[in-house]
Amino acid sequence: MFGLGWGEALALVVIALLVFGPEKLPQAASQAGRTLRQLRQMANNAKADLQANMGPEFANFDPADLNPKNFVRKHLLDDIEKDWNDTPATAEPVAAPTPELGVGEIPPYDNEAT
Repeated sequence: MFGLGWGEALALVVIALLVFGPEKLPQAASQAGRTLRQLRQMANNAKADLQANMGPEFANFDPADLNPKNFVRKHLLDDIEKDWNDTPATAEPVAAPTPELGVGEIPPYDNEAT
């Protein structure tokens, strides 16, 4: 629950009891619950309106995909993972590394690499 442990949750309950008192704490908790439900309802309605008004080409659009972490994972890393998983197990062996150049030697020039 929101990354809170038992100790933190207990501390919040004790603080709420001290701030609101035992008489008003149930009222405050029910009002907080109502507010949270209303916020969820508003968010779900906004998401449904957005999807309804965007048209059929965005039928599988998910607003969570706009989060930069999800966007990068979906559009960049999924292709890399797919390519990684599609490579056969018997791939060509990697070429042996070239020996180091001696003092004064000129490295080879590759026209296609530049």
